[in-house]
Amino acid sequence: MSDYIVEMKHITKRFPGIVANDDVTLQIKKGEIFALLGENGAGKSTLMSMLFGMYEPDDGEIFIRGKKEKIDSPNYATKLNIGMVHQHFKLVQNYTVAENIIMGMEPTKKVLGLFRTVDMKKANADIEALSRKYGLEVKPTDVIEDVNVSIQQRVEILKMLYREAEILIFDEPTAVLTPQEIEFLLKIIKGLRDGGKTIILITHKLEEIKKVADRCAILCRGRLIDVLDVAKTDTKTMANLMVGREVSFTTEKKPASFGKEILKVEHLTVKNRDHFEVVKDVSFTIHGGEIFAVAGVSGNGQIELADAIAGLMHVYSGKIYLNGKEITAEPIRKRAEAGIAYIPEDRQNFGLVMDFSLADNLGLRGYYREPYAKKGVLNQKVFADNSKKLIEKYDIRSGQGATTITRSMSGGNQQKAIIAREIETEADLMIFVQPTRGLDIGAIENIHKQIIGERDKGKAILLISLELDEVMNLADTIGVIYNGSINKIADAKSLTANEVGEFMMGVGHNE
Repeated sequence: MSDYIVEMKHITKRFPGIVANDDVTLQIKKGEIFALLGENGAGKSTLMSMLFGMYEPDDGEIFIRGKKEKIDSPNYATKLNIGMVHQHFKLVQNYTVAENIIMGMEPTKKVLGLFRTVDMKKANADIEALSRKYGLEVKPTDVIEDVNVSIQQRVEILKMLYREAEILIFDEPTAVLTPQEIEFLLKIIKGLRDGGKTIILITHKLEEIKKVADRCAILCRGRLIDVLDVAKTDTKTMANLMVGREVSFTTEKKPASFGKEILKVEHLTVKNRDHFEVVKDVSFTIHGGEIFAVAGVSGNGQIELADAIAGLMHVYSGKIYLNGKEITAEPIRKRAEAGIAYIPEDRQNFGLVMDFSLADNLGLRGYYREPYAKKGVLNQKVFADNSKKLIEKYDIRSGQGATTITRSMSGGNQQKAIIAREIETEADLMIFVQPTRGLDIGAIENIHKQIIGERDKGKAILLISLELDEVMNLADTIGVIYNGSINKIADAKSLTANEVGEFMMGVGHNE
């Protein structure tokens, strides 16, 4: 019997224009947390998609529990007790939690002794018991579209556990979670490992690997670089191997030189669909050459604040001025043309058209005017030339270059595409909401340099981030938001991370 529960030997997978995995060999022990670390587009998800039967390798062999297997479908992977939680969840939005979990394995009962029907009462009871057993409490009757992303992720994990998976693959599981939710999930993953499960964790977050993983394989541009014992390896070594160069963990920036006032927000109040005040009487200004960072725990109104400034949400009361001109009631396009660039939190629903090509997405900001269009006719050469320039400049990795369908790109490269498009507008005000969410350490370093570069060109930057380290690294001025109100605005140099954290929790003291 093999010492390994999973062996992938000499795996190669090609797509048009790219070798996603190049002769990769991995051996994973039963009952360990094995991390796959690599840049966005390094081939991590592709490799695990072959283990889960979504793709088949062009070359190489897969062994499960010592036996060679041809895993040609997720159904067959499920029979081998392999489960996978995908980065972008595979849930039916108008089904309940229980209906999603039992799909394809529904418990049935006979009605009138003749007709078989799904026994939802039993299903709901089973799911409730299973969720309690693993500390993944959910309400089985809740509809998926009504619950937040952390609950949806629990549903995905419960789907695997309901199918009695022993080998659990997590693909970028913390990309859409808040810091508090991440801590909870890492505890769950450790608990699953301690209960005898084998965990494969696809990630590029070094601190998470250090917290939970036993061993770590590093991929770079499709090739296996090394397999490391996590306890004996520091994060700097991991980062350098992953990116293929020396990576800096600190952000260099020269002192700010503030210019004229670009954005002025006066007594802004915003209500959500339930007519609840989510932004309450907020006022602040941002000058050219200033990074104004809004720090806060998720759900305290910071996203609604950014959406209101960009025009995605209606302003209940208060005023917004851009370069001295009121824009409170202006439509989104007018605001964009007046000089607002916006990188939204939800890249797939608000930042990109997923079934458009990369070239089309990179041209979305100016498609309706020259040089992209003349008298209503699009100039495809301009789209192609623009995308070629941005792909090179921002290191956007895509299998077929400009013609790649955006949905097929990794999440991190989708994010790079949005940032490239928005920065290139040369807008006076740039709103970055969670700009590095889902990005690897090398890409984060580059985006931080780009944000500082825009600030040094005299742009006004509104940065909204849940990452306190990012706020402290980049900000010239920090505004801390709590329960919809900004309870502290101060020069970033005058605040410690602990003080900002206290204001984020509503317990800080103004002097």
